[in-house]
Amino acid sequence: MGKRIKNPDNKLGFGKLLLWQTSSVSVALSTLVLGFVTIYCTDTLGLEPVLVGTLFMVSKFVDGVTDVVAGFIIDRTQTRWGKGRPYEIFMVFLWLSTWLLFSCPVGFSTVAKCVWIFFMYVFMNAVCTTFLNGNNVVYMVRAFKSKEQQVKLTAYGSFFTMGAGLAFNIIFPMAMARIATSAAGWSRLIGMMAVPLTLLGLIRMLTIKEQYHSEEMTGTEKLRLSDIMALARINKPMMLVSAARFLQNAVAGMGVGVYYWTYIIGNVSLMGVTAIATVLGLPLAFLMPSMRRKMGMKKMVIYGFAFSALGYLLIFFAGGNMILVIVAGLITSIGVVPFTMMFNIFIVDCADYNEFKGIPRMEGTMGSLTGLAGKIGSAFGGFILGILMSLSGYDGTAAVQTDAALLMIRMLASIVPLIIFAVIILLLRKYSLDEEMQAVRNAAKEGEQS
Repeated sequence: MGKRIKNPDNKLGFGKLLLWQTSSVSVALSTLVLGFVTIYCTDTLGLEPVLVGTLFMVSKFVDGVTDVVAGFIIDRTQTRWGKGRPYEIFMVFLWLSTWLLFSCPVGFSTVAKCVWIFFMYVFMNAVCTTFLNGNNVVYMVRAFKSKEQQVKLTAYGSFFTMGAGLAFNIIFPMAMARIATSAAGWSRLIGMMAVPLTLLGLIRMLTIKEQYHSEEMTGTEKLRLSDIMALARINKPMMLVSAARFLQNAVAGMGVGVYYWTYIIGNVSLMGVTAIATVLGLPLAFLMPSMRRKMGMKKMVIYGFAFSALGYLLIFFAGGNMILVIVAGLITSIGVVPFTMMFNIFIVDCADYNEFKGIPRMEGTMGSLTGLAGKIGSAFGGFILGILMSLSGYDGTAAVQTDAALLMIRMLASIVPLIIFAVIILLLRKYSLDEEMQAVRNAAKEGEQS
């Protein structure tokens, strides 16, 4: 049996991997910071949970417009810096708007506070995050030549993104308990993060060039608005992936963990302890490429969500038992690893499918649209949290919460995510891209042999 010939184009240097992940790490941490915006609004600014949730939900109407426009703009971009790379500059405005979001003057009236929060949240999500989501895959496929490189970059790179998220989840709750005890404290805490993470996020743009797919840079692939309109009809797998991302982000966007550790466990500063346990899931990053080859994206992700669902069931029975909550948190975090780590490969696969169907690849458009699905999901999660918490009688200014409010926090941290993940599994069972593309490859091989 002969040795497998290695293709030099599939090699991925460690240094380049680190440089590429700088932007992803910065964006990921800005997303994690948003998980604390609801408790900032309710407990520091004194806004009603239902009002906060409604503001975030309404902001998604703006997102719906900007995501479509941003994807279209990116896919039609032609500059000497490339197609996706120029939009990395939005990293500066992302962290500026994040800091301003958590710097609302506490003396403002309720209306003024709502206007401030709404516009900063919209600019952060509908403009900055939109362009950074939309350009990511476009940039990647033009900076790295082979599909194998792109898979390794997505999987191995996620190790560093998850590691940064782990550090954030350990450090931020402790810093929050110590520094963010007032409106000025929140502003100072986010400002301390914003400056270094802005600089970190710009490293990729300054060091990695776009150098492939030059035929698209010369304009042979012309994207029209009609192509975007046809995307939903032609590419059903992309719609299923977008729906799954919407629902998964709805769970993450509820941000109920900080409430759970504050009122059920009784010590929010210990919230980072659960993050320490998730370090056990980091090695999965190195297994993703081989798991993808053996199982396919569909099975790998479905099994992961089923595993997470078991973790959410355990949380309900754990109650205030911190050990069980930590174990359940580990299970839920490991289960979503395949979906979150390998999501960009879903977009690349769907772009290949577009090409097979005879329409432009539209990586930028699909990156923006799936990003929109995720952002709407996050806002929807916050909206659901606000509605149900308000109905339960939760009062952010009260020293002690009612039994109904405490039960609602437990439900939102366990049963609601369990139901949502069950729906995701049912949706992804209909995802057929793995089978369709394999059939195409088999047909091509048979044609070559004949």
